[in-house]
Amino acid sequence: MKVRYDMVQCYVVREAAGGGHEFLQLRRVPSDFMGGTWQNVYGGIKESETAWQAALRELREETGLTPLEFYQLDTVNSFYLAHDDCIWNCPGFCAIVSPSAEVVLNEEHDAYRWVQRDDYAAGLMWPGERAACAELCREILDNGPAKPYLRIKAIY
Repeated sequence: MKVRYDMVQCYVVREAAGGGHEFLQLRRVPSDFMGGTWQNVYGGIKESETAWQAALRELREETGLTPLEFYQLDTVNSFYLAHDDCIWNCPGFCAIVSPSAEVVLNEEHDAYRWVQRDDYAAGLMWPGERAACAELCREILDNGPAKPYLRIKAIY
């Protein structure tokens, strides 16, 4: 069995028109691994990158978006995949984007949707994603005590 640390996930959030927040979900193309499922931004870390740099790059590549604010999550999503007999440790990030930002999908996805905060966690496929989403809502969107320490002040 292998253990890998070279994948990131990024939750994308914007303020909703009527108040509150919406989360972005991307649908994988049918021909890809887990095709047809709705997901967050996921991707690999290149050898020359930090995890947060990879999350920003993947955000731009998969959605065309640039964040107004960018945060790390304390939760690391750990999961096992039988097809490669590997435990993956995937740090999470949160990108807050402009409500008017335009999503431009790359070839990995064929659709996107914005989901209201109250409906978002129930639609997530994996328990680790739901745990990270709960942390994100509590600490970042609801201005928890960790928020200032989770913010990544980088050049986006």
